[in-house]
Amino acid sequence: MYIVVYMDTTILNIKTNKRLKSSAQETAKELGVPLSTAVNVFLRQFVRDRELVISASFKPSPYLERIIEEAEAEHREGKTKGPFQTVDALVVSLES
Repeated sequence: MYIVVYMDTTILNIKTNKRLKSSAQETAKELGVPLSTAVNVFLRQFVRDRELVISASFKPSPYLERIIEEAEAEHREGKTKGPFQTVDALVVSLES
């Protein structure tokens, strides 16, 4: 008994940023799949669910974590001003 699987495939050309493509390829490689597999998974889910989910991650990126740490350090060291009770008080502080 033989099972024949015929895949009707096509080429999908998209324009994207070179760095984004490279990063996506690296991420797919880390997951052990080619980038085309990751794109196909996305397309199947998009068609199946008929929705495009765009969300901000609850986990901050390493860049954002570093910025938050810097801001918290500035606050602890007294390098920040505020909170302000009124916009006028904020403006006065900015102008000083």
